Amino acid sequence: MIPYSRQTITWLDALYVARQVKFKSLTQGAEIQRFEESVSQYVGAKYAVAVSSATAGLHIAHLALDHPIGAKVVTSPISFIASANSIIYAGLKPVFVDVDPDSGNMSISKLAETLNSQNINTVVPVHYAGNPCDMKTIYELCRKQNISIIEDAAHALGSNYETGEKIGSCKYSDLTVFSFHPVKSITTGEGGVITTNNPNLYARLLKLRSHGIQKTDPEPTNVLLGKTNGEKNVWYYEMDSIGYHYRLTEIQAALGFSQMKKIDRFIKKRRKIALAYDKLISKSNLLKPIKQNVRDISANHLYPVVINFSAISCGKNDLMLKLRKEGITTQVHYVPIPLHPFYQKLGYSMDQLPNALNFYYNILSIPIYPRLSYLEQRKIIRTLKSL
Repeated sequence: MIPYSRQTITWLDALYVARQVKFKSLTQGAEIQRFEESVSQYVGAKYAVAVSSATAGLHIAHLALDHPIGAKVVTSPISFIASANSIIYAGLKPVFVDVDPDSGNMSISKLAETLNSQNINTVVPVHYAGNPCDMKTIYELCRKQNISIIEDAAHALGSNYETGEKIGSCKYSDLTVFSFHPVKSITTGEGGVITTNNPNLYARLLKLRSHGIQKTDPEPTNVLLGKTNGEKNVWYYEMDSIGYHYRLTEIQAALGFSQMKKIDRFIKKRRKIALAYDKLISKSNLLKPIKQNVRDISANHLYPVVINFSAISCGKNDLMLKLRKEGITTQVHYVPIPLHPFYQKLGYSMDQLPNALNFYYNILSIPIYPRLSYLEQRKIIRTLKSL
C-alpha cells in the first residue's frame, strides 16, 4: 500500500535516540533545550517551547495571552478539530470564518467582515496543507483593533510567508504552533513547539507546560520555606498558578534534533513531488490542485486535489475504496469542524460557511512524503484518471 503520508526515519535518527536512552536523561534535561534552539534558529524566532503535542501548544498559547473567559477567537472550519478544541479548553469561544475556495485558507474578506462586526480577542489562522496564509494582511487587520494572533502552523514547518520570512518567526503574530506528528515536516513521534518573540509570553509558556512550576524564579514567594540564611534552598520549588503536564521527553527531543538536521532536504523533496504532481495533473479536466502559485514557499505537507465528482461515475467514498484496491491510500482533510456532533450541540452550523462546505465535498488528499517515488506518483495519477 502507498500511504497518504509517512515519517522518514534514518539510521542516524535511531542512533540519536539510542544514545539518549542509553547514556543520557529521559526527561527534563538538556536535549529539550538543544532541540528548542534548533527550531528557533531555523525559523528565526527568539524563543521556542517544546510541548507534548501541537494541541497542548495551542491550549497554553491561548492561556498565555490571558484573555477573559468567554472571549471570542476566530479560526478556520477547515482544520483538524484541535484548532477549535484548544480554544474551548482555554474557556474561550470559537468563531468560524469561511475559507478561500482556491487555497482552503481563511478568507481575508470574510475575516475583515467578522472583525468589524464582532468583538474578537484572538485570530488563529491555519496554514492549510503548509500553504501560507496572507499573514501580512491578517496582521494589519488585527493590529487596528489590538487583536492577538496565534498561527496554527501544524502543517507549515519549512514554509515561508509571502514576504520571505519563515513561518514561525512570528513577524506577523504573537505565537506560532507547530506539530511533530509522524506525517509532518519532521517528527518526534508526537509533540509540538510554540515559538514567540515576547519574553513575557515565553516565561508564561514555560510555567504552563510544567504544572505551573518554575524552579528558576530568583525569589520564592514563600520566603520562610524557600530560603535558608537568606539564600534560596536548592531543592525548593513552588506553584503560583495552575499549569499542565505538557512536557516533551528527552527521547523525543533527541529524535527531533536529528530530524531538524534534514528538514531542508525533506522540504526540497516535498516541493519536487508537488511540482511533479502539478505537471501530471495539468491536462486533466477532472482534477485540480489547490494554490499552485505558492509551491516554492510551502512546506507541501498535503497535496489536496479538487475533484469534479459531478462529472465522474462515483462518489468520494467509492473512489477512495477503489483506490485502496489498487494499493493507494487517500485521506480527506478535513471534515469541517462545525459538522462534528459536539459542535452542532453547541449551536454551530455551516450556514455561513458555503466555501468550506463545498471544499470538503470536493477535496481529496493524495499521497505525498519525501520517499514517494516518481513511479508511484505516476501510478497514483494514472489510477485516479482511469476511475
